[in-house]
Amino acid sequence: MDIEDFNLDPSIAHLNHGSFGAVPHRVRERHEELRREAERNPDLFFATLPDRVAKARTEVAEFLGGDPDGTAFVSNVTEGIAVALHSIPLSPGDQILLCDHAYGAVDIAVRHAAARTGAEVVTITLPGRADGEWSGEDAAQAFLSAVTVRTKVAVFDHITSPTARLLPVEHMCREFAAAGVTTVVDGAHAPGMLDLDLTRVGADFYTGNLHKWLFTPHSAAVLAVSPAWRDRVVPLVPSFYLGDGFPRSLEIQGTRDHTPWLTAPYGIRLLTDLGARHVRTRNARLAARAQEILADLPMLTPWRADPELSMRVLRLPEGMATTYEESLTLSTEIYRRLNTRTAIRPWPGAGLLRLSAQLYNREKDYERLASGLSAILS
Repeated sequence: MDIEDFNLDPSIAHLNHGSFGAVPHRVRERHEELRREAERNPDLFFATLPDRVAKARTEVAEFLGGDPDGTAFVSNVTEGIAVALHSIPLSPGDQILLCDHAYGAVDIAVRHAAARTGAEVVTITLPGRADGEWSGEDAAQAFLSAVTVRTKVAVFDHITSPTARLLPVEHMCREFAAAGVTTVVDGAHAPGMLDLDLTRVGADFYTGNLHKWLFTPHSAAVLAVSPAWRDRVVPLVPSFYLGDGFPRSLEIQGTRDHTPWLTAPYGIRLLTDLGARHVRTRNARLAARAQEILADLPMLTPWRADPELSMRVLRLPEGMATTYEESLTLSTEIYRRLNTRTAIRPWPGAGLLRLSAQLYNREKDYERLASGLSAILS
């Protein structure tokens, strides 16, 4: 597949697939058919919607190695995290573990839950924060060593968003379970990028986006819940299906646009037709090559990478893009001068440049960025 197979502007080098994804024509056409169907006969569409959503959910859950009865569609990981935290009873003095690599919206959700319940947020600083020289095992140990008798919940990433690192979530979930700690995993980037097995991961709550690496339109994600918690899930918006329990009580809410969820199986089928292992291997190798190309610039420092991921990170010069405003200014300037979309993330000491690789990318895309970036950074 090439960029012509996506609804992307071919004049732009799109190097930030990790943030929003992109939908191939084949899947987008099916999505548009579903939306037209909903407009042609709304009464019939919404009358048959619960069963159709359940059927789509079953296909998605089985692809991800999950239980269809324990998996619900949600709009995005932000919603999935909010539902999990809304469903876990917390009291004043309880502790929620969170690390300093957490996605911004997740950080906000955790602190909101703590403020609402009187719980305490314990922020764990992962080792090697300044230079990226840390391993998943280092991160796991930092989390697990922070557990106290007051620790009730641990919220952690499967793949860290700003730093594109893989955490050993299976090991962490097992160890936290043994300590009596409820686990909430932010798997925003995992569905599609990894050969995911939700049952093997064993989280109490696991939420992942489908629109990033599974070719699904926005807004589509899943929330997988362990058997012990399913009867205790509390929807953020109680609606007519509240009495049906999880997962339907979470999914069917009035006239929200459910068509991305119904489209999700078509994204999975496309990935399967292309060969999921081939796509993952190809993208991971291209991401590694992209990091090599940019690492030739003396102003950039490549960070340690996990070879199976389709994203890589390089550290910007000291003092650059350390705030959100500065990172936005830099990414805007890169787009204006190089017609290239990048992910610049603020980070203490120096911001981070995160590169993604998807089927529409080629080496020339990263060479375009490398050719003009030195002038911009200097």
